[in-house]
Amino acid sequence: MAGVAPDALLHSFITKTLRVTTNDTRMFVGELKCTDRDANLILARTHEYRLPKVGLEDVVKARGKVDLTSRYLGLVVVMGGDICRIEVEEVGGGDGMEV
Repeated sequence: MAGVAPDALLHSFITKTLRVTTNDTRMFVGELKCTDRDANLILARTHEYRLPKVGLEDVVKARGKVDLTSRYLGLVVVMGGDICRIEVEEVGGGDGMEV
């Protein structure tokens, strides 16, 4: 999406379901309600996913597949400085779009 300002791009995703990954490896999946100039995001109906604390041997035994721990949070603010990846959840089972 060359030539599109980052804030305009984020605004185009309002009402879309986003998958937001933070620097501490948490992932939030929720509907984007609004954003601001600092790229802070407000997500509604949000679920938080965390990697479980497992040893390397457990990951090797599971062949790299580890179940994520999840919980329902509702309305959340994700600070823009903590975001390392944003993906749009597409209807129809697409892979999403990394921003």
